[in-house]
Amino acid sequence: MNGLSTQGPSEARWRDKADIVALLGAFCFFLSAVEYMVPKPLPFMRLGIANLPILLAIDLLPLPWFLLLAVVKVVGMSVVSGSLFSYIALFSLSGTMVAAMVMWGSRKLLGHQVSAIGVSILGAMTSNAAQILLASVLVFGEAARLIAPPFLAMGLLTGAVLGVFAERFSRTSIWFARASGSHDA
Repeated sequence: MNGLSTQGPSEARWRDKADIVALLGAFCFFLSAVEYMVPKPLPFMRLGIANLPILLAIDLLPLPWFLLLAVVKVVGMSVVSGSLFSYIALFSLSGTMVAAMVMWGSRKLLGHQVSAIGVSILGAMTSNAAQILLASVLVFGEAARLIAPPFLAMGLLTGAVLGVFAERFSRTSIWFARASGSHDA
């Protein structure tokens, strides 16, 4: 089994990738619900707080599990928002997958030379750029360039804030230390 002791989850449990994906996926669902309760500055603009579990997972999961978590996040957000079978889910999927690859790749190539703040900003900017590109091709045409400045500015701001939170959480969380294997129980 996954090794539950009478004192709580064991190290083995937190190293089980399926358990980590399930926990972080549930966290994505919760943050998606919270995010949809917050008023948006523009109808298409989200804060991106549901990306926090994705950001944390970079140091916890190998690429296949990490990409699975990204897909779980998109499906969860789409279910919460009621947009699962709409172009909005396509936009979310494209932005999330491009951002996931860039974030994971930057961490694996540069290690901790790039902080969680830098990784988060890279992810936010590439996600927004992918969505703007998709919007220009499928919906708005050349007019998509008009939404680019506020969209990218919001991504820069929220990416930085999420990165600060993730950086602090990864340094202070006992759960994160156990899940990453850097804490002795």
